[in-house]
Amino acid sequence: MKQFSGGMKRRLEIARGLLHMPKIFFLDEPTLGLDPQSRSQLWTLVKYLTDTENTTIFLTTHYIDEAERVAHRIAIIDHGELIAQGTASDLKAQTDTESLEGAFLALTGTSLRDESASSTEQVRGLAQMLGSSR
Repeated sequence: MKQFSGGMKRRLEIARGLLHMPKIFFLDEPTLGLDPQSRSQLWTLVKYLTDTENTTIFLTTHYIDEAERVAHRIAIIDHGELIAQGTASDLKAQTDTESLEGAFLALTGTSLRDESASSTEQVRGLAQMLGSSR
């Protein structure tokens, strides 16, 4: 398997997970590293599994447009905490935004965060960034 590309490895992992047609299937960033054709095929497969095989799919993604396109329900987690859940329409209505990405940003904020930095380091970084932009 070492000679396969990252996308091929991802497809093989998904195929292996589906061998026994589980009723619940977990996908962690399933389209990461996939080309557009493979991404499209994966979402076709997910739709088939949910519609025809009655499989529940739990997936994590940072591709908000994909979540909006394929998920029946969406949960937004920020810093390990569940902050909102519902349909894409519910989340947009709750935040008075026109897109799921807008809803996500309204709920989580728009500033860049260094997850490993202390609050003091974050303030220093922000001050440096503002100072260098003059």
